[in-house]
Amino acid sequence: MSVNRKAVRPLRLLMVDDDKVDREMVKRLLEKSDQNFLITEASGVDEGLVSYDQNGFDVVLLDYRMPQRDGIEMILELKTHTRDYGTAIIMMSSAEDEKLSIDCLEAGAQDFIPKAEITTRRLQNSIVHAQTRFKLEKELRDSYLRSKDLAEKDGLTGLANRFVFEEALKTAVANNVRDEFKLGLLLFDIDDFKYVNDVHGHDVGDEILKLLCLRVSNCLRGGELFSRLGGDEFAIIISNLKGDFQLAAISKRILKALELPIETSMTSITLDISIGMAIHPDNTFEGKELIKCADIAMYRAKAKAGSQACFFHSAMQVEYLRRYNVESILATAIDNNLLSLVYQPVFNPQKMNIIGFEALLRLQDYSGNMIYPDEFIPIAEQSGLIVDIGEWVLINAIKQLKVWQQSTGLKFTMAINLSPIQLESGKLLSVIEHSISHNSVDPIDVEFEITETAVFKVNEETIGRIQRINSVGCRIALDDFGTGYSSISHLLLLPIKTVKLDRSMMPTAGHDENSIKLVKAMISLVSNLELEIVAEGIEDEFQFKLMLENHVDKAQGYYFSKPLDVAAVEKLFL
Repeated sequence: MSVNRKAVRPLRLLMVDDDKVDREMVKRLLEKSDQNFLITEASGVDEGLVSYDQNGFDVVLLDYRMPQRDGIEMILELKTHTRDYGTAIIMMSSAEDEKLSIDCLEAGAQDFIPKAEITTRRLQNSIVHAQTRFKLEKELRDSYLRSKDLAEKDGLTGLANRFVFEEALKTAVANNVRDEFKLGLLLFDIDDFKYVNDVHGHDVGDEILKLLCLRVSNCLRGGELFSRLGGDEFAIIISNLKGDFQLAAISKRILKALELPIETSMTSITLDISIGMAIHPDNTFEGKELIKCADIAMYRAKAKAGSQACFFHSAMQVEYLRRYNVESILATAIDNNLLSLVYQPVFNPQKMNIIGFEALLRLQDYSGNMIYPDEFIPIAEQSGLIVDIGEWVLINAIKQLKVWQQSTGLKFTMAINLSPIQLESGKLLSVIEHSISHNSVDPIDVEFEITETAVFKVNEETIGRIQRINSVGCRIALDDFGTGYSSISHLLLLPIKTVKLDRSMMPTAGHDENSIKLVKAMISLVSNLELEIVAEGIEDEFQFKLMLENHVDKAQGYYFSKPLDVAAVEKLFL
């Protein structure tokens, strides 16, 4: 009994050729075949790629020489295409060039036919051979990928194995020599994991390891290499660190994530882990030595009770513990009333009267000891806690402004600092609007100070947020002007009304002629832009007179008054 091959599912074929005559010729030859074809035509590479993306094809019949892009370019794109239809590729060409045929095959085609030799039988045989070769190539590649996967991945967790870790560390160390960043290494293991295996069995132990890896993976950003070195020992390589605090932050996230018990199908277990941290090039320049440093740090962590993380270098460890303590204090500062505000009076230097205040944040620890802003503000920003703390400052400063305006009948202003992190917060504007409305304060009396650093990093979203604050009626001040970051274009781009000359710009004596010239030039520049000028850090008579002579609008500093608490401010007026 003969089989009607035309009844078999049509073979889906994409023909890409800019020559319409050649396409018609090939179609007629294929129609004479005993194979049924469903042919889609394209006159160029781009059109062919669109068709390929929209449909699945069994075979691509591709001309080599086409205008704009040739057939080899299409082969290369198909090899990296996101959709894999299992397509065999046959290249055609009018040129009978042996080197060209080799180039096409090396690029990824399964067969090559000179157009002068095309016949129905040659086409049919080429399609069969190309599909067979494609199938064999795919099986070989799949086998290679499976072998590679087995060679590079840990069989239990799916993480990179020790070999991959060691090779990656070599590469990362070599690259870090040329970069400006630091390279961090975390080593950690589970405390007393042998006890877990002995009591609950290795099946439960394996399940715990897999669940632990999932939790740790969720603490990472995606650019790190997370590896299982063996047993319950793991390593994480983190590149492009700006400082050791970032490595410490990752360790903290991991420790936090493992505070809750791990629930398996058989039991619930709370694990303690010990983390060792080392940094290249701070601790060592060698990859193997970096592992030793992290291992020693892990040993030190294990000597302490409970889940712990330790840096290799003792000074780093002291800084880490201090930073950890300050961040813990900041996290509970609002609830435990550890935050307070002091207010530095702002003077009109011509009349020597107080016209406003700048709200300054203070923090104390649980024992009542003060922690300086230079220490806790960067930690609050890097941890993200500055958003809630900044809202607390904003709300309380505006509330205090209302109290003083009502009790004195004077129209004081209140300057409030905004962190660059706060400017990224979507709820900042609503907090400002609510505080002003709730306290019935004139928005023009509230001034928000942004630093030159924040201005330097502005994007369209931040610019829009600053403009919306301005549209509420509040004033925008550029703080720390002259510290080296700002561009004059930002003074024109942003709705800045006030420029605050940084205290570091103030000349210390009359013979400091260059500093005097610089300050005068900056004052002249700001005045010509019709912006208000505030001089910060005025500490003596010389600086005061210099600002007075140059018609500075406002001034503040220890020459006038140090920052005062609420009671001290009220003694000035009440």
